[in-house]
Amino acid sequence: MSEKNVLFMARTTRFHEFVRSLITSMGAEVFAATPDSPGVSSDFDLLVLDADGVRSDRLEQISKWLEGRGNVPMLLIVPEESLHDLHLPARARADFICSGASEAELEVRARRLLGEEDPFMADDVITIDGMTINLATYQVYLDDEPVDLTLMEYSLLSFLVTHPNHTFSREVLLHRVWGFEYCGGTRTVDVHIRRIRSKVGPSIAAHITTVRGVGYLFKE
Repeated sequence: MSEKNVLFMARTTRFHEFVRSLITSMGAEVFAATPDSPGVSSDFDLLVLDADGVRSDRLEQISKWLEGRGNVPMLLIVPEESLHDLHLPARARADFICSGASEAELEVRARRLLGEEDPFMADDVITIDGMTINLATYQVYLDDEPVDLTLMEYSLLSFLVTHPNHTFSREVLLHRVWGFEYCGGTRTVDVHIRRIRSKVGPSIAAHITTVRGVGYLFKE
């Protein structure tokens, strides 16, 4: 395995040793910069970014910067409480891990982005009426154009699409998509469904059916 260069970008050093574990697990070189002043002149193969406090517009700027450097992939470290607001840059080669992830998960995600594992299998790609969902990269395309979904919008849409023709109550969707720890009300599901419908266009929106008094289903 050839040695890889990893740029760790963060405002603090709290994840420095965590990211430096790639030195042992992958034989990578790890060096650091900040999101506001990268100051990077040498080449690198992967950016690991502590995304806590980094605005979505700044993520887009970093994504464009990486694209200009040969479309270098980016791995975000995201606080769990911020997942509902996460937007992965649509055209970036990007993935994320939660801030409480293990070193083993960090290595697996890094290897995937670096192409040391198959990026996705055929079963990871679902195509319906011009919409493509890549379950391996968390990306959705409509007629080959990226759809800008938040992580929770993506998670809800992909859950419904991968469980077609099955009606789920709002309570079940909260449990299956948001998880046990979510304390919000069922109206959250309605709000996310409305946003998804507005973003995917009328053809795909027609598949997302409201079952009155129960919840939602995705019709194939």
